[in-house]
Amino acid sequence: KVLQLQPAMEAPPENPQLEELFKFDPYLRGYETELRRRYNCLRSEWRRIEEADGIERLSHGYREFGVRVDPDGTVRCQEWAPNAQAVYLRGDFNNWHEDQYPFEKQPFGKWTLVIPPKPDGKPAIEHNSVIKLLIIGPQGQRLDRLSPWAPYVTRPPKGAPSGTVYEQRLWNPPKPYKLNVPRPPVPASLRIYEAHVGISSPEERVATYDYFRESVLPRVRDLGYNCIQLMAVMEHAYYASFGYQITSFFAASSRYGTPCELKQLIDAAHSMGIIVLLDIVLRFLLSNLTWWIEEYGFDGFRFDGCMSMLYHHHGLNHNFSGHYDEYFGMSVDTESLTYLALANWLLHKAHPFVITVAEEVSGLPGLCRPVEHGGYGFDYRLAMAVPDLWIKLLKGVPDQDWDVAKICFELENRRYGEKAIAYAESHDQALVGDKTIAFWLMDKEMYTHMSTLSDPSLIIDRGIALHKMIRLITHALGGEGYLNFIGNEFGHPEWLDFPRLGNGESYYYARRQFNLVDDKLLRYQHLNNFDAAMNLAEARFGWLHRGPGYITRKHNGDKVVAFERGGLLFAFNWHWASSFTDYRLGVAEPGRYRIVLNTDRPEFGGHNRVDENTQFFTQPGDFDGRGNSLQLYLPCRCAVVLAREDGAAA
Repeated sequence: KVLQLQPAMEAPPENPQLEELFKFDPYLRGYETELRRRYNCLRSEWRRIEEADGIERLSHGYREFGVRVDPDGTVRCQEWAPNAQAVYLRGDFNNWHEDQYPFEKQPFGKWTLVIPPKPDGKPAIEHNSVIKLLIIGPQGQRLDRLSPWAPYVTRPPKGAPSGTVYEQRLWNPPKPYKLNVPRPPVPASLRIYEAHVGISSPEERVATYDYFRESVLPRVRDLGYNCIQLMAVMEHAYYASFGYQITSFFAASSRYGTPCELKQLIDAAHSMGIIVLLDIVLRFLLSNLTWWIEEYGFDGFRFDGCMSMLYHHHGLNHNFSGHYDEYFGMSVDTESLTYLALANWLLHKAHPFVITVAEEVSGLPGLCRPVEHGGYGFDYRLAMAVPDLWIKLLKGVPDQDWDVAKICFELENRRYGEKAIAYAESHDQALVGDKTIAFWLMDKEMYTHMSTLSDPSLIIDRGIALHKMIRLITHALGGEGYLNFIGNEFGHPEWLDFPRLGNGESYYYARRQFNLVDDKLLRYQHLNNFDAAMNLAEARFGWLHRGPGYITRKHNGDKVVAFERGGLLFAFNWHWASSFTDYRLGVAEPGRYRIVLNTDRPEFGGHNRVDENTQFFTQPGDFDGRGNSLQLYLPCRCAVVLAREDGAAA
């Protein structure tokens, strides 16, 4: 079969525009020689690929490898097994005869097989047939294997003779689902809802792609998120691995449904204006990336474990001090850097809409700068220090002792010109052995006092107030994007524990209890209402994409934090007891201001202490480093957001 030649993809330019990199980080000028060496490694790798099969062919390996069916019914197979003596295809389609369909050996370790269609034009292997490769090893050993290119593999029914060994099935439905909804525009502000399909139901079972599409996507839309990040989609044999032990890199997990149902989910998300990112784990091929974008319609990736890839020590037993020598020494894995830069160049040149996010905590300079500038091409990195900040405070420091200046420092501590995704809590914190923010704040009281009919509880009152404030300041100050893990928007109780031998294969904790937020007699609705209001306020004003915040006040005595971002004034009173009347705060622009978001609203579980009909007029004169100021009432454990009314005179 002759592949159609594609136009050559644009190569990385001969010389990087390092001056663009130095504009954002002058300290990098001292490492110019190493930056050029690394860039030349990228160029050299690109040339090596182009001189072989070319980047276009390499990144579309799934078009040639694996078991595929042509439109005329011909079944074509190609595998790479350089040490094999022989390769056979067998399955239920030929009663598992071992030697009926031998592959032919080709140069460079390739093996090929062509099976003509039946006389009626139908494929010799029916859709959903179980197939398997028989590999004869170099010492004559007989090895049953699944093709690494398999797009659909399933676990046998419980009690089957094959045990838990997955089966490859030929995926060739007579009427395959075709993606038909255009991709939404790339969001200027990224508000990510991180989700796991299997745990998305309140029921004790593995939820499906169809369930997620019908029941969870509308919630995500109504909460104001414009992106979902799907975990554990690539097939993994061990469910309790949280999707991090990939066994089939081209297969969408069959425990949730079929490839067609996943495509329907993505189309449904796109129809709601929601883009979809795929969580991709450590080891991957360039063709993996292209496959998920072009075959399933994903809009980008979160690359898990980047720091482990970037350093020979994998980040183990190493504390980064921030000194630049740590990023340019012998511990850095140049080949991994080259591969990540190559992947980002390929993705963004072939598909300009793609968004890539790096899970990387060392602070490697240039990670989120363009490849042509000498960077590594990611669009965002996860601000992983932010959830660590909150969990350390909640575990070990009473909130009356919180250092608000330190909180502000940690929230703003990111590389200038490199976008970050802020999040208040990691999905890891929901796993057994730790607690969510809500559970750290309210613990066992959540079992007895989350009803609107129960007696008042100071623990619940404090927990709900701080939960909202933590999320708002993280959203507004911590990055250029925001992420929430499924269920945490409404303060999901308890923890996450997948079925395993240690818990009797129970699904009780492997679910998200949306029934709690739907119950109007429970207070989970209040946190959920606030999360939606917060996201919708960002959608209206766009603070995430309008530059970093400018902090005007971080007063540890008053426990007050104030900052401006996106034309808004954010004011937080973290004090546990003191409310302030006529509290003066500096603002840059004169005029008349109104409250547009207030954590103390009754529908957010607050006490309605703030009159949102109040107009706030500025007064000229320097205050907190700004040319104007205004005065407002700041209740304890409350945050307000004010916007200037256009055209209002001072």
